[in-house]
Amino acid sequence: MRFSRSVLAGAAFASLALGATTALAAPASAAPNTTPQKVCGSAYKTVNSAPVGSLGTVYLTYNAANGENCVATIRSTPGTAVDMSTWIYVPDTDEYAEDYGQYTSYAGPAYVYGKAHCVDWGGSIKNVHVQVTDSNCAAKKEHRRTFTR
Repeated sequence: MRFSRSVLAGAAFASLALGATTALAAPASAAPNTTPQKVCGSAYKTVNSAPVGSLGTVYLTYNAANGENCVATIRSTPGTAVDMSTWIYVPDTDEYAEDYGQYTSYAGPAYVYGKAHCVDWGGSIKNVHVQVTDSNCAAKKEHRRTFTR
């Protein structure tokens, strides 16, 4: 009886150890998602965001030290590469930046100088697109549009 308890305890411990090892060896696609600061840089603070349906979020960030805005589109759940984009436009200066392609986790970064300017920005994941216009303006009301293609 004593032997069988030891064998059972050993088997339980081995199963627990195997389960812990398997959990630690999870595939990269199951890893936690990134943040706008990891994509744009630690000096960039999130100033606005917009959901891309249930697929993820587009983040608008700003670096007060250099006056630059950065956008990044981040998936809620990383996985197989899909069509993604992120973009930003400053109408006053006609400055534009974008990033698009097939990505597993995020699109971006895209940077423009935006100090004291309104910005338009957005992004997409798969066929869901988001655009935000007249953003971060004191005098104008922001407009948001989400659509599928």
